[in-house]
Amino acid sequence: MTEKTPSTRPGGRRATVRVKTAGKRTESSKRWLERHLNDPYVAEATKRGYRSRAAFKLLQLDEKFRLLAPGKRVVDLGAAPGGWTQIAVERVQTAKEGWKVVGLDILPMDPVPGATTMQADFLEEGAAERLKDALGGPADLVLSDMAAPTTGHQQTDHLRIMGLAEAAYDFAEEVLAPGGAFVAKLFQGGAERSLLDRLRRDFAVVKHAKPPASRAESSETYVVATGFRGGNVND
Repeated sequence: MTEKTPSTRPGGRRATVRVKTAGKRTESSKRWLERHLNDPYVAEATKRGYRSRAAFKLLQLDEKFRLLAPGKRVVDLGAAPGGWTQIAVERVQTAKEGWKVVGLDILPMDPVPGATTMQADFLEEGAAERLKDALGGPADLVLSDMAAPTTGHQQTDHLRIMGLAEAAYDFAEEVLAPGGAFVAKLFQGGAERSLLDRLRRDFAVVKHAKPPASRAESSETYVVATGFRGGNVND
């Protein structure tokens, strides 16, 4: 009998949780807390031991695009609290040597078994070199779920996350092996063209995807680029 692959979606029905407005809790914070407590992905992440509901976004992207496989080298940028790093380790670890998962974030993060984790500002001098050293060879996949703190001004927030996505690809372009893949979070807003033009030049296939675990009201989407045409990286 073959082993059944765990579902990438939560299952079962749960009772709705209602939150009372108390103390200094505002109506908006009450709505956020109710949404969080009633989110099936939050409950399923807790059940499976994932550090964030975002783990399901990577599971669903992998289900669609087959990004992760045993033996691959993976970089997770903006890794904290570690949900994507956990999924990467689950999917690429093997008894053979060669696989590697490196997670980096400016925020502190508890170690993820099987992964190398680093706390650093991705944009500071030397951080990219340290990351490449930790990887120990060309990457098969570079992931970026990075998002700058929101300001509430949509265009500003869009430009800030696009800056992070472009910086992530600046790094990916240096370390990806031929045929490798790049995944980055974007916010829809009209400033994606320069990055997309670079990706279409450098990859065989570039697609947008909004995994089911991404909240419907969120403007976030992911760009998935596969079949890297570069390869000036020596193993």
